[in-house]
Amino acid sequence: MSYEHILYDVEDPVATITLNRPASMNAWTGTMDFEIREAIQRAADDQAVVGIIITGAGRAFCAGADMNTLDTLSSGDTEEAQASEGKAPWAYPTDDFGGRFPYLMKVDKPIIAAINGAVAGMAYPFSLSCDLRVVSPDALFVTAFAQRGLIAEWGLGWMLPKLVGPSVALDLLFSSRRVKGEEAFELGLANYLVQADELLPFCRSYIEDLAAKCSPASLAIMKRQVYTHFHTGMGAEEAEAQRLMLESFERPDFAEGVQSFIQKRPPRFDRLGG
Repeated sequence: MSYEHILYDVEDPVATITLNRPASMNAWTGTMDFEIREAIQRAADDQAVVGIIITGAGRAFCAGADMNTLDTLSSGDTEEAQASEGKAPWAYPTDDFGGRFPYLMKVDKPIIAAINGAVAGMAYPFSLSCDLRVVSPDALFVTAFAQRGLIAEWGLGWMLPKLVGPSVALDLLFSSRRVKGEEAFELGLANYLVQADELLPFCRSYIEDLAAKCSPASLAIMKRQVYTHFHTGMGAEEAEAQRLMLESFERPDFAEGVQSFIQKRPPRFDRLGG
């Protein structure tokens, strides 16, 4: 399948999705929104894929919403935009992970945002909905909402304090100050800081290591636990963990994990998808 605003590539065990509007700093469009969703589902269904990398072409990750869209909305011409959003799969979420970007948290495979440049506006909650963020020193996070007369969009008011704490989150939202790669790593916005030329190789190596050593089923269940347990108390989380642990004893991955350790060989876990 060909795409208009993204690139999609699979090289076992990695699917790479590249936002591909470099002339506009990969500004977000409705087309890009739907294409990313389709590509994510495609990767989720592909047994060759253990993990997914999302990055940007050129000097930006994503500069936020396309300015043509913002100009139309700011002029008061919202009828067309509202009609379009009403047809979108995220328009009326039916659960905590049914929104515009949190659907990434439901995908059973690790998703890494390889952040090569600017992350602004709506790209901020998009990047935080990925499981990990790897940044280069050239990365740049800017909320920008307060300066546009907007609010913390698309779940950012929920996600950002979970990563950096409420006081730092409010500072970033109030001031819209520019946070570069090194500070993003120090604040907890990013998991790893690497040089620009190492960004994609590092992310690929990370997923290759998971593919070689870890059960994809275990990764999927642990991802589900982490996100769903955000919403439950400790007692409920512990009870759910016990149930999941008992289930894991019955899966072939458990037997393979133990035997590979005893036999001092790499494990051979089944892939997800297909």
